[in-house]
Amino acid sequence: MQRPGPASLARGALLWAAFAVPALTADRVGLNEPRAGWQQAAGVVVLGGAAALSRRLPLVAFGLVAALSLAAAPALFTISYGPALGVCALLLGLRAGRARPALVCFAAVGCAGAARSALAGVDPAPECLVMAGTLLFGCVFPWLGGRYWRQSRELAEAGWLRAARLEDEAGFAEERARLRERARIAQDMHDSLGHELSLIALRAGALQVAHGLGEEHRAAAADLRAAAADATDRLHRIIGVLREDDEPVPLTPAGETLEQLVARAAESGLPVRWDPAGHDPPADPGGIAERLLHRVTREALTNAARHAPGAPVVVAVTGRAAGTSVTITSGRATQDGPPPSGGGTGLLGLRAAVTSVGGEFEAGRHEEGFRVRAHVPGQRTAVTPPRPARAPFTQVRRRVAVGLGTAAGVGVVLVGAAFGWYAYAETHSVLQPAAYAELRLGAPTAEVERVLPDRDVNDPPDDRAPVPPAGAECRYYRASGELFVSVDHFRLCFEAGRLVAKDLVRGVGMSGEGREEYEEFAR
Repeated sequence: MQRPGPASLARGALLWAAFAVPALTADRVGLNEPRAGWQQAAGVVVLGGAAALSRRLPLVAFGLVAALSLAAAPALFTISYGPALGVCALLLGLRAGRARPALVCFAAVGCAGAARSALAGVDPAPECLVMAGTLLFGCVFPWLGGRYWRQSRELAEAGWLRAARLEDEAGFAEERARLRERARIAQDMHDSLGHELSLIALRAGALQVAHGLGEEHRAAAADLRAAAADATDRLHRIIGVLREDDEPVPLTPAGETLEQLVARAAESGLPVRWDPAGHDPPADPGGIAERLLHRVTREALTNAARHAPGAPVVVAVTGRAAGTSVTITSGRATQDGPPPSGGGTGLLGLRAAVTSVGGEFEAGRHEEGFRVRAHVPGQRTAVTPPRPARAPFTQVRRRVAVGLGTAAGVGVVLVGAAFGWYAYAETHSVLQPAAYAELRLGAPTAEVERVLPDRDVNDPPDDRAPVPPAGAECRYYRASGELFVSVDHFRLCFEAGRLVAKDLVRGVGMSGEGREEYEEFAR
């Protein structure tokens, strides 16, 4: 573990000073009940330990200040240690990554405060409500603020990292686009030029066997046929180096339809037959389906011309609603052709292109020849792209907003419950001045209790009351039901089952008229 540097020690000392100022001055200015000097010194020492541990062990620092606050007041609320408690809760949310230990600590503090109020408190219910409000507004809210601050910083850092990653991805995408364009051009050359060279070889073969042609011209036609076949093989090898199997479909040259492609191949001497059984006019001319079918048909006719010259070829197209299927079937060759060049990269590229749009592709031997079949789904069966995932920034903001809203709602309920209890306790401990005036010293306790209210005062003004009779049990009652103001109190003292003393304890700031009225009742 590294030793803290001078800057860290200075920050810890400043934090300790900020904690110690309220702890040492609150008693002197009358904001707290006076405490002994050793208690103040012990509190300052504990606050120093919390300040020292707040960076590396923020949960322990918060626990120390919470224990100190509970030792000073069962309700957890003190002017001396309240600021330190809130700051430690803020630092806990800012520096602790996990939320569960903090929540467990809050629950433990609440349980300890409730137990102490129940065992040693004067009136447990109001003290528990005050403790819950202090725990919520003085601990949970600052902790949530610290977590929000921490998440905001992490999101800002993640945003910069994401921007850098997107910049790198943009560079990669640009390079990828350049390679894909080169491969697309290569694939287009493979399909278009290979098809045209195959037709040239087919025409040369037809010219070679034509009647009435001299031997010299037959040899020239054979050389032309061999040169076209050799050029096709070299083009195939070159394109195999440049192309990729998952490239997009090249454009149909000059908007040529399937029927026009088959007719041009037939004019070149290829024995091909067009069979449009069940084929409706295309709903989207030049679309992805039309381009794919054109590419499949062109590649199949090229292979038939190269590897099975003279074999009859049938091009059948069916369907349109759920998708379009094209089937190219070639029979057994009727004349010797050039040996196949091998590789099969054209068929592999067709398979990848068709399956990438959710279609089906088949190619293989069929009876004595070869068959290629491709099915491309229509627009109705196209795959719907998935909805983009919700941004992590939005999710974090929503969780923070839900947490703050829930805490605020709980706080409002607790404050309302505390106010309601306070109003109930104060208004049900009022002894009317007329009833007080009718009480006579020496009256039995049972007779006096018939005119007393349901409750007596929980926080009696002992500091302003006269010295009670020795051995007597005294009760205090409010002389008025006003809330949030200082009112006069009546003190009744009982001993041996009789009323032995009745006193008026004046409130702070009462008007002269009110004092005279209560003094008259007291006499």
